[in-house]
Amino acid sequence: MLSWNFERNGADDSERRLRAHELLVSLNPHLILRQEMWGADARGREIMYELEDVLGLRGWLGPRSSTGVFADPALFQPLREWPDVGPMWVQPPTALTFRFVPAGFDAMPMAVVSYHLNYASSTNRQAEAEWLTTWADKRWTTPQGKVARVPALLAGDNNSYPSPDDEDVPLPELRAIADEPHRVHRSVTDDTGQRVMDTRPDQVLRLAGLEDVAWHCTTARGGGDKALARTVNACETHGPDSRIDRIYATTDLLHAVVGVDVIEVPEDVSDHHIVRLRLDAESLADILNRQSGMSPAA
Repeated sequence: MLSWNFERNGADDSERRLRAHELLVSLNPHLILRQEMWGADARGREIMYELEDVLGLRGWLGPRSSTGVFADPALFQPLREWPDVGPMWVQPPTALTFRFVPAGFDAMPMAVVSYHLNYASSTNRQAEAEWLTTWADKRWTTPQGKVARVPALLAGDNNSYPSPDDEDVPLPELRAIADEPHRVHRSVTDDTGQRVMDTRPDQVLRLAGLEDVAWHCTTARGGGDKALARTVNACETHGPDSRIDRIYATTDLLHAVVGVDVIEVPEDVSDHHIVRLRLDAESLADILNRQSGMSPAA
């Protein structure tokens, strides 16, 4: 699975857009969560169909062309779309419930969500993160009549930081951000009245049982620096390297995680790098079958 904020979807540069998506193809993805899908709905979704053709995957475009999901139909069968994603969203997510085909018809499905949290308002970001937690609380009735929560996989541009830790990309100092309005965009007021870097969306998602898979790989699997690499380069206005693009999963899916790394992208292609999650298909199928009350898939 890949998650990528491809800057402005190429900004009407078709050659750049093709080069970017050929890069994605070279990584052999089965699931892609895209952000900044600007213009993909124009002329009867012409660009969306173009990208489906380049990627060789089926695609779904979220409201206002903010986000998108592409999936290999041999592995992911759509069971439901979620067009009503709740209020507050400036850039609404794309959310679907998929059956993981190798797990079989009776297995529990999974929710997949591509999102992009608000750029300018930490208050809005917190509300959006709280709405994201609703996809960790979806329920499904299996063919056997069992009602259970659906495992969830979410990824996107958080425009905020992970909770600080010595092994993570360090949080920037507020005054290291040269652009003064951006200091406001990326910070919050703490209990003492001081402005600190915004980590609240990460805290909200983790409290709701959604784990940062890169952090999980580093702490539980010894994933090393590749999992916690920067996803946005340092720049004069926005400050130091940062890891604002992240993938979250409900803890039941963590046993299927093989690894996480970051694929660096040239600056002339996008201002964000690609986050890659690798899942073991057999382990994923076993998890989904156990959750439905079935024995592990053969």
